[in-house]
Amino acid sequence: MSPSKIIEVAAAVLIRADGSFLLAQRPEGKPYPGYWEFPGGKIEAGESPHQALCRELHEELGITATLALPWFTRVFSYPTATVRLHFFRVFAWAGEPQGLENQQLSWQQLAQLSVTPMLPANASILRALSLPPLYAISNAAELGNEEFLRRLDVALQNGLRLLQVRESHLPAKAMRDFTRQVVTLAHRHGARVMVNGDAELAGQTGADGVHYTGKQLQDCGARPDFEWCSASCHNMAELKRAGELGFDFALLSPVLPTLSHPGAAHLGWERFAEMIAGTTLPVYALGGLTPDDQAIAQRHGAHGIALLRQAWIPLPFHH
Repeated sequence: MSPSKIIEVAAAVLIRADGSFLLAQRPEGKPYPGYWEFPGGKIEAGESPHQALCRELHEELGITATLALPWFTRVFSYPTATVRLHFFRVFAWAGEPQGLENQQLSWQQLAQLSVTPMLPANASILRALSLPPLYAISNAAELGNEEFLRRLDVALQNGLRLLQVRESHLPAKAMRDFTRQVVTLAHRHGARVMVNGDAELAGQTGADGVHYTGKQLQDCGARPDFEWCSASCHNMAELKRAGELGFDFALLSPVLPTLSHPGAAHLGWERFAEMIAGTTLPVYALGGLTPDDQAIAQRHGAHGIALLRQAWIPLPFHH
């Protein structure tokens, strides 16, 4: 189908403080009646996706969005049309959502989804919704294994749910043992573990997925066979590649100057936002950030932030 036939749609993931999100059931008289979806609608000529989103939320639900942040886009082909969905996460609004277009509404929790069927284009969004706002990267190289594991335990108790093991200084056997310890500890708390750059190690240690470097991403012909796949990206070509391969999320760096490369070029927030606009997967910001940068990252379209040293400072964990 030619690109001119793509229907541009803005879609809203309304998220309450308890993590529940709003789904709407398509009424009789529309295609796919009875299917559940995230609220939204077509982007009209002359509208930005954000403007369309705000208009649709007002028309469909009677609310005014006050904090709607860009998330990612997905193209989906139905038998009758191809749609490009511009997803926003809406964290604040004025008014109480009501079904003004004869649609049923339901607040849902990821862990106990009680409505079915979901509109096909929306189902994969639930996976992305399960990703937490912080992606922590291990730092045993500086802290030592024992101290790192102690701090990891504290972070997990305080809510950390996604981390990457990246310790290139360790020899193979020590790396295997260390990764197994991390996986055991993390799984006790329901957290996911990604292994940097080594699919074999990820498989041997029971990790949840593999995290590819930019080079591995370019060299890879198909998505690795893991439940979760992520990648480090430094340019738009790599972000595009991660999306094409069906990776679940990406890191984009460096956003700010870093301790490890103080004089190196960095993106800054405006360039970061430009680069991830239109990406087809959630993107974490990385490089020179602190836990306090989560809000600014999300305002610029990031899913959340990735931290290395700052994830393990012995302070209360931000989540």
